Amino acid sequence: MIPTLLFVAFLVMMLLGVPIGAALGLAGAGCIALANSDAQWFGLLAVPQNFYAGLGKYPLLAIPMFVLVGSIFDRSGVALRLVNFAIAIVGRGPGMLPLVAIVVAMFLGGISGSGPANAAAVGAVMITAMSRAGYPAAFSASVVGAAAATDILIPPSVAFIVYSVLVPGASVPALFAAGMIPGVMAGLALIIPTVWMARKHKMGALEASLPRPAFWQSLKEASWGLAAPILILGGMRAGWFTPTEAAVVAVFYGLFVGMAIHHTIKLRDLFVILRESGELSAIILLVVSLAGIFAYSLSTLGVIDPVTNAIVNSGLGEYGVLSLLILMLITVGMFLDGVSIFLIFVPLLWPIVQFYKWDPVWFGVILTLKVALGQFTPPLAVNLMVSCRIANVRMEETVRWVGWMLFSMFLVMVAVILWPELALWLPRYLGY
Repeated sequence: MIPTLLFVAFLVMMLLGVPIGAALGLAGAGCIALANSDAQWFGLLAVPQNFYAGLGKYPLLAIPMFVLVGSIFDRSGVALRLVNFAIAIVGRGPGMLPLVAIVVAMFLGGISGSGPANAAAVGAVMITAMSRAGYPAAFSASVVGAAAATDILIPPSVAFIVYSVLVPGASVPALFAAGMIPGVMAGLALIIPTVWMARKHKMGALEASLPRPAFWQSLKEASWGLAAPILILGGMRAGWFTPTEAAVVAVFYGLFVGMAIHHTIKLRDLFVILRESGELSAIILLVVSLAGIFAYSLSTLGVIDPVTNAIVNSGLGEYGVLSLLILMLITVGMFLDGVSIFLIFVPLLWPIVQFYKWDPVWFGVILTLKVALGQFTPPLAVNLMVSCRIANVRMEETVRWVGWMLFSMFLVMVAVILWPELALWLPRYLGY
């Protein structure tokens, strides 16, 4: 009865508009109290203990730093310079600006680690440029929202950091390496339908007449931005710093580029940058800590074992169970953000992963691909919300375009399921 109440209370609070973190914490605390009604203080001393335990993990230190990096590079002008360099390479023509938007979003994914921050940085530059070239605003918002979803696959990734905290068998460096090839594949998969739709519907009629940036000049201006992923990822690979320390290095590098090189960040801007990133980091970490109470309730109330037994004994087989999980998570992903999905479902799914002996790193990539799909799946798509706000369009207007992009990225997830080496080869090659 109490385990049923745990999920019912959580769903009711979600439907009433209670924030996801508060719903997790209140449902968990309420059920702990009911299950320990005969104990002193109703066993509620477990609530602050698990609140702290959910937050007191070293890898989580990287989250506020990478959120801060995203905010700094958003304001540093790096995105605009990368766009000009990409246009200088691919040239002008129908479908080229959307292609540039996807490539630049993938590249910035190696800097910020935050999908919404990526959508804001790329959208601020590309949506205006695409509008000037004759692309519909809804199409531009769809492209930017989908492209920013590659951010959580291409390292560094906030989602991988959260997953590594929840799953002891998956290290952050191994997950970062595992996400690289699927992340690049996801970006290439988005380019194909995007360019096809642009040419089929004769979008961007004015693009060919716009000036093409000079190659060497644009390369010079973009060089500081191009060096950022090399510094972050190369430093981790060389053993100079851990992923958490890499986030701090990236913060100071971004400030140096913005303040000393491009002069786009002033001292008075620092307060705004720190406030914005502090607010977003607080939201993420508060949800993580409150989810610790929910996870404790799941384990102590004996919810996980019956759910696991029901799924593995359903007669569906290994791939049938995996298909069922993906279908469930795709549905959930339309309504919840990625971090919340990890925090709620990974404790439930981990015994299933152990039962079928799935590689935890491979499963983390599959789950993150699913979350990436959810970031631009209406009606609650965090990346699409940001890009639609910049383009000043309603999310319903993007459905026509975003469906093809969702299908393309879904095929990438299917490929990683069928050929696990797409995710596992690189971490094994690098010795993780």
